[in-house]
Amino acid sequence: MRISLILFFLLNLFSGWAQQNRSLTGTISANGEPLPFANVYVTDSNTGTSADANGFYKLEVPDNASRLSISAVGFKTLYHRLSPADFEKEYLNFTLSPDLLGLEEVVVSATRNRLSKKEAPVIVQVMSPKLFRATQSLSLADGLNYQPGVRVETNCQNCGFTQVRLNGLDGQYTQVLLNSRPVFSALNGVYGLEQIPVSMIDRVEVVRSGGSALYGSSAIAGTVNIITKDPVNNSWEVSTNLGLIDGTAVDRNLNLNTSLVSEDLSNGITLYGIYRNRDAYDANGDGFSEITELTNHSVGAKAFYRPNDNSKIGLDLTAIREYRRGGDQLDLAPQFTDITEELDHNTFFGGSDYEWYNDDRSTVFEGYVSVQHTNRESYYGGLGGGRTAADSTLANNAFGATQDLALVTGAQLTRKFTTKSTLTSGLEYRLNDTEDAISGYQRLVDQRVHNLGAYSQWEYKAFEDFTALLGARLDHVNVKGRYAIAQISRNADVSQTVLSPRLTLLYNITESLQFRGGYARGFRAPQAFNEDLHISSVGGEQRFAILSDDLESEFSNAYTASFNFDRSFNKLQTSLLIEGFYTTLENPFTLVSTGAALPNGSILEESRNGSGASVAGTNVEFNLSPGEEFLFQAGITWQRSVYDKPQVLFESDDNSLNEPDVVIRDFMRSPNLYGFFNANWRPSEAFKIDLSGSFTGPMLAPHVISSSGFIKIEKTPAFLDLTPKLTWHFDLQKYLHLELSGGVQNLLNSYQTDFDRGPLRDSNYIYGPNRPRTFFIGLRFGDF
Repeated sequence: MRISLILFFLLNLFSGWAQQNRSLTGTISANGEPLPFANVYVTDSNTGTSADANGFYKLEVPDNASRLSISAVGFKTLYHRLSPADFEKEYLNFTLSPDLLGLEEVVVSATRNRLSKKEAPVIVQVMSPKLFRATQSLSLADGLNYQPGVRVETNCQNCGFTQVRLNGLDGQYTQVLLNSRPVFSALNGVYGLEQIPVSMIDRVEVVRSGGSALYGSSAIAGTVNIITKDPVNNSWEVSTNLGLIDGTAVDRNLNLNTSLVSEDLSNGITLYGIYRNRDAYDANGDGFSEITELTNHSVGAKAFYRPNDNSKIGLDLTAIREYRRGGDQLDLAPQFTDITEELDHNTFFGGSDYEWYNDDRSTVFEGYVSVQHTNRESYYGGLGGGRTAADSTLANNAFGATQDLALVTGAQLTRKFTTKSTLTSGLEYRLNDTEDAISGYQRLVDQRVHNLGAYSQWEYKAFEDFTALLGARLDHVNVKGRYAIAQISRNADVSQTVLSPRLTLLYNITESLQFRGGYARGFRAPQAFNEDLHISSVGGEQRFAILSDDLESEFSNAYTASFNFDRSFNKLQTSLLIEGFYTTLENPFTLVSTGAALPNGSILEESRNGSGASVAGTNVEFNLSPGEEFLFQAGITWQRSVYDKPQVLFESDDNSLNEPDVVIRDFMRSPNLYGFFNANWRPSEAFKIDLSGSFTGPMLAPHVISSSGFIKIEKTPAFLDLTPKLTWHFDLQKYLHLELSGGVQNLLNSYQTDFDRGPLRDSNYIYGPNRPRTFFIGLRFGDF
């Protein structure tokens, strides 16, 4: 008994000694300079600390700790395996290397939580202001082409309607988020990509393939998350650009930005303002525009306040006033022209969120509300060449008005139970209320969509190199709508509950090689999407879309698999991504030209359920950087989008015209091959050279060639859009810098040459790069 007590006492004494903490101290540096506020953590634990402003750290380390993680924003994470000798040193110092390829950036779109790209089970691509400047992108629509699997296209000569395609699917399959909230409605999707200036953007995160388990419907192809600038430090910047489209049409741009942050980092605000004025451009000299006249005024702010160390309140506000007009005789009132499309948008985005977390950040609660409201005045019409008096009467009644409201509110709780298990759950309510009326055409879209969703995902790290993410979202969707054009009227009253599961896996095969694989189920309820809200002209008449009487919900199954290899060879950092994707669509929504002419002469298209379809392909991306002075990025996508059965694109309404039905198997406007590259070279501190380009392979494009709406399928040529840019940097004072830049967009003038001509043209017959050769110069100064 006495021996047992002695053994028990010694065991407890040993156990207490074994769990004692030991101290480590030292400095963290980079490029020979101390690195302030870097993080030092014991891996697979919540034990850690941050360095001070001089890069000095002190950490109490449990005796059983085996490895440290040392990280800082903009630098590669360093992992250090502890040995007994480390604790005998007076100082244990670490040196971090720059993350030149951005492989360890913090992202939020993968799991709705902040984590490193390298640790995310889902591939997240990030576009930064540096990329937007290198490619001379003025709006979001200009910059999205520079990621694999992403392609922006212009769909209308008269109004400049743009959409973003992910992995070969149309724009309505992509969920566009603003600060992680789905307030970018279907109406915003018509013109909104060109309304968002890049000067207000901190970064854009792109997640390809299905993400419905997190973001609900319309995320079948993926998500594009626009993150606006946060106040980080005190700074200001003024920049201006002047472009000459084909040496004739002028594009003027002015941007103002400033940030103010308190000394104790408890509050801060960013303010920005943008002005853009672009002349219309006529490519073929017929008097009708191919690029619209555009004026954009945007102002906004983003602020935060920390009541204490465990909470944060955020607020963001953006107001956009945009006017655009295309067609002919732009100096006349629109009703006196042959063809005019004129849009005047007043759009407001606003959002507020509250975040709370406990001391060790193992529990995070977030509540949020975001809203978007758009008031639009429009004109879609003209005399169509002044053919009859009736045309003149109709032209005077082609004015329209649109009101669009999107509201999102919800709450999310993230609980980290252990270093291996994290559960994220949330509730979310969405409302989208749209009313779009053109009395002269007796056209009405009156639609209200309610969506109540609940989601949950469990992230489990089974062992150090393997992570599984299992999630599901339950959505109850109610759609009530009335859709009318002339004497045709349709009503929608849909109430549906849908479960969307998602599974993704991450396996670190080696320190340099990662495998990711996943499956996601998605859906879209019957309603009007951006293509249905876009109005185009053909044959001097307007073309309208309406929902079919028996339109059913569309479902998708998305599969992905990828290998990501990144490795440093001394100072040379490299990364290679090979990703395969396969998506099947059940009851896909398709627009069919009925060949029917309405009493007012307009052409009718109908949104119907097509046969099943599939999209399969491969994305490849390669990045290389031997140092901070040079960076090369390139990506290419090979894909094929086909219907399971032949699909009717044009349905003849009058056989006497000898115009048969037009049947297709391939998706329209979907090239099998496209890609991009971007190279940045800084030969000195004061001089930088950027060369970027995008490639679009041949594709099939529909071309309406008769007043009945008969469609001819055209095969387009390939395009290579190259943009060289030179930048000179001057340090006027310590906190005052100046940059001068200049270059040529679309240097080779790789541009469409067979635009339709005159008032009877098919305005949707447009493809390829969004502008011809354009010369530009820029000036940027401030504290940056």
